[in-house]
Amino acid sequence: MNSKTNLNIGHTSFREITAFALLGMLSTLPVSAQDAWTLKADHIDPRDYYGVSVANGMIGIVSSPNPFQVKEVLMAGAYDTYGKDHVSVLVPNFNLLDMELSIDGEQISSGNVSGLTQELNLRHAEFTTAFRYGDKAEISYSYCALRQLPHAMLMNVVITAKKDLTFDAANVMSASDCLHDIRNYFARVSKPRGDIRLLASTALSPTGKLLLAASTAFVFAGAPEREPAVLNETGFDGVQRMRFGLKLKAGESYHFSLVGTVTSSADNTDPLNSAERTSVYAALEGRDSLLARHEDAWDRLWKSDITIEGDRQTQQDVHSMLYHLYSFAREGSSLSISPMGLSGRGYSGHVFWDADLWMFPALLELHPEIAESLLEYRFQRLPAARQNALDHGYRGAMFPWESAASGDEDTPVAALSGPFEHHVTACVGLAAWNYFCVTQDREWLRQKGWPLLSATADFWVSRIERDGAGVVGIRNVVAADEYAENVDNDAFTNGAAKTLLKAAVEAAAILGRPENPDWSPVEKEIPILNFPNGVTREFAGYDGQAIKQADVNLLAYPLRLVTDPEAIRRDLAYYETRVPCEHTPAMTQSIFAILYERLGEPDKAFSIFKSGYLPNKRPPFGVLAETANSSNPYFATGAGGLVQSMLNGFGGLDITPAGLVQLPTRLPKGWKSLTLTGVGRGRRTFSVPGNDRTENAL
Repeated sequence: MNSKTNLNIGHTSFREITAFALLGMLSTLPVSAQDAWTLKADHIDPRDYYGVSVANGMIGIVSSPNPFQVKEVLMAGAYDTYGKDHVSVLVPNFNLLDMELSIDGEQISSGNVSGLTQELNLRHAEFTTAFRYGDKAEISYSYCALRQLPHAMLMNVVITAKKDLTFDAANVMSASDCLHDIRNYFARVSKPRGDIRLLASTALSPTGKLLLAASTAFVFAGAPEREPAVLNETGFDGVQRMRFGLKLKAGESYHFSLVGTVTSSADNTDPLNSAERTSVYAALEGRDSLLARHEDAWDRLWKSDITIEGDRQTQQDVHSMLYHLYSFAREGSSLSISPMGLSGRGYSGHVFWDADLWMFPALLELHPEIAESLLEYRFQRLPAARQNALDHGYRGAMFPWESAASGDEDTPVAALSGPFEHHVTACVGLAAWNYFCVTQDREWLRQKGWPLLSATADFWVSRIERDGAGVVGIRNVVAADEYAENVDNDAFTNGAAKTLLKAAVEAAAILGRPENPDWSPVEKEIPILNFPNGVTREFAGYDGQAIKQADVNLLAYPLRLVTDPEAIRRDLAYYETRVPCEHTPAMTQSIFAILYERLGEPDKAFSIFKSGYLPNKRPPFGVLAETANSSNPYFATGAGGLVQSMLNGFGGLDITPAGLVQLPTRLPKGWKSLTLTGVGRGRRTFSVPGNDRTENAL
């Protein structure tokens, strides 16, 4: 990510900058916002509304403040090249959940309803909207991206008549303006207990690379003879509709559902066939069965949880972070996560180091089977990374800074991070090593981990340069602190390369494979620079200017190259004063929080943890923006870092070559206990009591 805002903040403390705003937010939090499993909005202002995503790791549905509308439907892995930057971007999709509902001839809109509320059920990933239509009806509808069916979604609608009325309901399917060659289809599927009417569309992506398809079907409860007649039509506006109408008596309630499917040729050779068949399958399975299986899948996910006793608001916030991480990824796929997950098309839906260093560790510790999918994404693109290294004159594998479908470099040409932000390659290799450390899966290490580790290690051996005196360095990189472009010997880049080379040597010993004889010597020669006072210097020539995000402090966590507590304190004290809080992605605060917790200062750690996201929450559901002054939620990268603060900071978890261990830790004031359940390959439970005051050690 590449924001280029430059600030001169002098030496004001990071905590001092946020203290007053943070205290103000904490003092005004509504009690209703503290439900552990529900995000509820009672007062919705469409002018200040940031939609929340309901997702299943493949599709994401983003909410709208307008009745019976969604902002957009996103589908992971569907990329095409269009737009000014000439790179692959996540393609806008069909919007297939929008409805038009009319009562006694008047169409419902945000202007003629009252008492509108919305809420997201975090436990079961279901979004509900409810409102009144004058004195005639009370209406609610809910939708979810079905966890058990990757490409399918379900909407349930309940209309309760207060007076005799006639309603007309139409499902509306529209396509993004960038799609072309749109073709509409209607079909009738006969079944013993009434027919299923299908609405379907296909379209080509901007360059014609992908064929996208969508299909919907109404599902009615009760006897077939009472099912209403469904009509399909294409209006003068070119938009497809599938509609039915009924009369209701006062006091009568009517419940109907809509199933929908979206897919593309990125996942299916015949997307239309797959979309229609999945919609028919879902319709025949029925609402109750679909919901039961969906909820069961989410119940299994939540067996891996973080439970805080004594702090209801933080509990809700952490559940929201976990929900978004769980909903943006899925087991058994080869999909990774973009910085905004399935909440929008920010950063073109590309995959960065955000996935490998920030989101992956949290998923690895709670759901290794989901984390494996993120690594599978990288493994399948290893040939492209090898070619990328060759094209740049290096050996091994050089992973792109921005990755989409092919694994080629998809950073816009104007951004220097594409050719120079090489630390991503170390992050990919370290993710593979950490996966083995947690799972101890030697067969996976042999088949997939070793190719990733050895290829990324070979890259760094070829990437180093020697000066006239033979001294090794890594020149001309974009640092993890992205304000620092084309610098030499960046602390995190060098540290990540050193850590990866050590891991490759250890993996070779475990597998009995021959190691590259240059790995160990080069690792020992790669420098970490220091100021005369012992503070780690971010890069050669760095002289105290403002930084965008954590760089040096990553040497202590997660790299653990700096282990002396006093050295960690020195680096924290120095770099805290150089981070502009308003423009800093939330990952930085998560690192500071982990380190202060490990230094035995839980209250300071907790203050920094809260400052990392409270200013970033956006109404009405508290979705996280990337920075305190941006408006691009949901920032899954920040959630990944903050969840690591809970797991690896307050929870004390630590990834070691022998597996997960728990370090001694202390909780912030007011917390009665912290419990981590379903952790690692053994689904273990780790607890920290509130009165635990044992001394911490790094």
